[in-house]
Amino acid sequence: MQSFGGNCLRYHNYFSKNNSIQNLFSFPSSFLQKFPELMFKGLICQRPQKMCLFHDTQKFEPLLFQITAGRDKFPIIFAPICVSYHCYSTRAPSRSYRKRVRKRLLKSLKPTLDQTKFHLALSQIPPRFTPEELCNVMTLQSDPLVCLELFHWASQQPRFRHDVSTFHVTIKKLGAAKMYQEMDDIVNQLLAVPLIGSEALYNTVIYYFTEARKLSRAVNIFKQMKNSRNSNCRPSIRTYNILFAALLGRGSNTYINYVYMETIRSLFKQMVNDGVEPDIFSLNAMLKGYVLSLHVNDALRIFHQMGVVYNCQPNSFTYDYLIHGLCAQGRTKNAEELCHEMKIKGFIPSSKSYNSLVNALALGGEIEKAVSYLWEMTEKQRSADFITYRTVLDEICRRGSVKEAMSLLRKFQDKDLLDGHAYRKLLYVLEDDYGNSVNRID
Repeated sequence: MQSFGGNCLRYHNYFSKNNSIQNLFSFPSSFLQKFPELMFKGLICQRPQKMCLFHDTQKFEPLLFQITAGRDKFPIIFAPICVSYHCYSTRAPSRSYRKRVRKRLLKSLKPTLDQTKFHLALSQIPPRFTPEELCNVMTLQSDPLVCLELFHWASQQPRFRHDVSTFHVTIKKLGAAKMYQEMDDIVNQLLAVPLIGSEALYNTVIYYFTEARKLSRAVNIFKQMKNSRNSNCRPSIRTYNILFAALLGRGSNTYINYVYMETIRSLFKQMVNDGVEPDIFSLNAMLKGYVLSLHVNDALRIFHQMGVVYNCQPNSFTYDYLIHGLCAQGRTKNAEELCHEMKIKGFIPSSKSYNSLVNALALGGEIEKAVSYLWEMTEKQRSADFITYRTVLDEICRRGSVKEAMSLLRKFQDKDLLDGHAYRKLLYVLEDDYGNSVNRID
């Protein structure tokens, strides 16, 4: 055991004294000359080419050798240090690495203050200026850094206090420029000053926090509005609509929408209890959330309550959300009824509604109706996507009418509904799936 500890100490002292880059690259010769007992196969590779060290433990197995200490042998694992022709990884960089590189790049490209513009803006401010006069000068500035510097400069002037207007214009300038960190600092200064604020100012703060994906900060501002003693700072219908849009924009995944739908439902209930009358945007947000989370029956309940309970008439977006949700569940009959009602009220279904309806009808075996709606949407200047064309043609071929599908495909091309690339792609798909039948037709 003493010889084992002594050997480890010898190797450690050697590397401690010879830790320079030159000694590191001369490791194979100098180290083995010093300790010849460690000569073993596979640990050291000497090549006349330029040497590069790497330590990819996934490419090499750990190397074992044994040190004799009396009658016992102790296996020691050495990290594989080898010589290779390259030191660059062939793997694609990870997502976290790319985000770090992007953040460093954005920090390095951080804009600097234009002193000429700043001094020109200062010359436009009178000696004893008011917050209104400062706000007018800041509004005219196109550079957000100049606006921010004016805000800080005014804060240091004696007998001057910022008001709602100067805070509002500064936050709008920084938020529009996506300078969210600087905006966050101004918001902290705003919250530190009691009895300053307005509903429009807080709505702007909430909006830009949601744009920056800082939803927790936006919710904290909303809570502060609700607890404010100032009646002018209480949440309005616009405040709730901003939060609805932010929660619905968290992702297209059904599970994510299902999770956030509970929050949206609670927020809507809280809005109604506080006496805030919902508008068409709020109701459409609820309806859209139910559709995206696959609660179509709840969406229909909101739809039927619009005119009776909330005194608000549905618009084209209302019908589009419902048609899409019903088609996603295969309820084509209800979707057709809503589409007919929509057209009676003078609304034209969107491309998404038509595509959903055509796909659902085709997959349900109602090919004639699907083709009829497909021609109708072209007359209404609505464009069908590639999936819709492929679904219709594929379902026609499944019924054994390959000739009919090929004829319909040529009609699409003759009416310039398909470009050359899409036509060839659909033709190749039909040939791959129904090659023998297509060849017999040709």
